[in-house]
Amino acid sequence: MLYIGVMSGTSLDGLDIALIEQDEQLRLLATHYIPMPADLRQELLGLCASGPDEIARACLAENRWATLAAEGIAHLLAAQGVPAEAIRAIGSHGQTVRHEPARGFTVQIGNPALLAELTGICVVGDFRRRDVAAGGQGAPLVPAFHDALFSHLGQRLAVLNVGGFSNLSLIDPVTPVHGFDCGPGNVLLDAWIERKRGLPFDADGAWAARGQVIDELLGRLLADPFFAGSGPKSTGREVFNLPWLDGHLSALASYRDEDVQATLLELTARSIVDSLSNAQPGTQALLVCGGGARNGALMRRLAELLPATQVASTAAYGIDPDWVEAMAFAWLAHCCLERIPANRPSVTAAKGLRILGAIYPA
Repeated sequence: MLYIGVMSGTSLDGLDIALIEQDEQLRLLATHYIPMPADLRQELLGLCASGPDEIARACLAENRWATLAAEGIAHLLAAQGVPAEAIRAIGSHGQTVRHEPARGFTVQIGNPALLAELTGICVVGDFRRRDVAAGGQGAPLVPAFHDALFSHLGQRLAVLNVGGFSNLSLIDPVTPVHGFDCGPGNVLLDAWIERKRGLPFDADGAWAARGQVIDELLGRLLADPFFAGSGPKSTGREVFNLPWLDGHLSALASYRDEDVQATLLELTARSIVDSLSNAQPGTQALLVCGGGARNGALMRRLAELLPATQVASTAAYGIDPDWVEAMAFAWLAHCCLERIPANRPSVTAAKGLRILGAIYPA
């Protein structure tokens, strides 16, 4: 059975599209990436906060998002010589514009009905709201997928996804998988370098590596109540954003921009390591995926903070770190159609196992 996964994360850099084959095992067959158009990125960012005419703006933005996804899917299928009729379903994450499970809602836009219409393929979308309806956080949803991929290793390990935000999947041979969001991943690092240097991201963490951690600032950032709580928990741009950072910077007498970047990288690393050490001491291996796996400075810092743990990209285990989340949503579409519960109450605190997703037939 062939599935396509489409993932657009909080970094808003673009759409990851993965073609997988699912039978007894899952295999990644092909991938395609579409950069996010600058104007659409700005509109999606704007929708993360209240604004004028936001319902109409959200509808127009999700139509553009679905059209972009359909174009990418068509390109991928043509390049592989695979007809649309061969694809059982598309698992579409959509674009998160609000995530407030404490208030009982999470919103991912992406018009799966339009995506089904444009591609002629069944689409499964809206994966998170059923878990929230069952009292859960709606995130992270990837731990069940990580468990399916890596539990055969038989180790006490963790899978770390570092996108806009970071989340951990904790896999132990003798206990059910659990996991949670750790805090900001790339979201503040990207926002700060875009503000100060006009760049979309800090390539390899090179700018952060030139700076020095500001201990006073780091202490203020880590004092946020989010970091004190243990999982299940999730977070988003509603909590961690540039105004949040600016509020803490205002208490400093002076600072260098590169030192702020170094401190933000340390915040990402420390929040991950503290979370892992508290939730699963004695972890043998940390497998890193997402954009953070390409940040050499972050990977080195994680290894320094975890000297007894093997820290490596998922590439070392045969899975390209850039495509894990897109693969996960293809797998979630499979679970939905097969009526396999794909949330994990140990991760999200939902009342029980639930089948996730809404189906839009071709």
